[in-house]
Amino acid sequence: MTSIIQAKSAVIGGKLRQDVWLEINNGIITSINDGISPGIPDQIISDTLIPGFIDMHCHGGGGEYFSAEEDSGIQRVIDLHSTHGTTSMLASLVTEPIPTLKKQIRKLVPFAETDAICGIHLEGPYLSPIRCGAHDPSLLRDPTIAELSDLLDIGAGHIKMITIAPELPNAIEVIAFLVSQGVVVALGHSNSNFETAKRAINAGASVTTHFYNGLPHIDHHNANITSAVLLDDRLSLELILDGHHVNTPAVELMYVSAPNRVVLVTDAMSAAGEQDGEYMIGSLSVIVQEGVARLKSDNSSAGSASLAGSTLTMDRAFFNLCKIAGRSIIDAVAASSHLPAQTLGLTDRGEIAVGKRADLLEISIEEERLRIVSPTPTS
Repeated sequence: MTSIIQAKSAVIGGKLRQDVWLEINNGIITSINDGISPGIPDQIISDTLIPGFIDMHCHGGGGEYFSAEEDSGIQRVIDLHSTHGTTSMLASLVTEPIPTLKKQIRKLVPFAETDAICGIHLEGPYLSPIRCGAHDPSLLRDPTIAELSDLLDIGAGHIKMITIAPELPNAIEVIAFLVSQGVVVALGHSNSNFETAKRAINAGASVTTHFYNGLPHIDHHNANITSAVLLDDRLSLELILDGHHVNTPAVELMYVSAPNRVVLVTDAMSAAGEQDGEYMIGSLSVIVQEGVARLKSDNSSAGSASLAGSTLTMDRAFFNLCKIAGRSIIDAVAASSHLPAQTLGLTDRGEIAVGKRADLLEISIEEERLRIVSPTPTS
């Protein structure tokens, strides 16, 4: 069953190409051609065709969390973000007691088996109490290979990423073990020094969880984890670009220092797509005002209530990167699709290329308009 899509422009191979047409067979791109299709296209894209977004750090949306007890709640999160262009996502879980975490993982496995999600991300409980943010400090713990082995078994191969503070006891050994099991290790919620962070990177860590946030400030007297991950090109740097977590000059610094390593994420909590009000993250109360989520009672010593995830969606992050941070549509596609796919080892998606999944979006940056493109077979 073949479908033809004619596009005025498309982001392909890191370039913006004009007048291209695609052939799609059973959801897979089978050819990419310049010019005008000789046949009648099934769809005409008048704006720009881009690959679907891949969100590798998302907790919830639509009033629900990936930790929801009912399948309908989990599906509501997926559906909310799908309407905003996310075609693949990791289901992120916050710090919980280990028995609760096991229950949540078991609940998510069927969604991963059907590719409704592309895997599970554990953001905790192996975090620094000094940089715990919106994670309950009373539930944090040191990682052990035995405990992680048990969690990986329960996840049945679907736990794809785990965030760890590298300064914790056993952390370097655990990181090496997780990497040997094919798990992506993210460094985050950490107060580590430079040397310990480098040991973690050498052990195989390859992602920084929401860079800048949950990390110490760059210190020109005492080098720390923030400097280590910014300088080392082996790590992708997650970026929550909602206008509150990171300011524009800080984004510019990331692109000057690490131009090919920025990955847009939402870190969305349940209020994404919902109204302001009071919500929960795990066992902690959160107040959302004007779309900004902060802990009701703070866990940190920063002097102001900690940000508690975001209400961001990937389309908003994409538009913000282009219109506020001034990056090109090429950069935005790399940060929202191609680099996340590479980071997670998703070789079948993340770009418009022959042999890849036809996860496609039509987007207008000027008008901030997005449409999900569903290829329709001709016969």
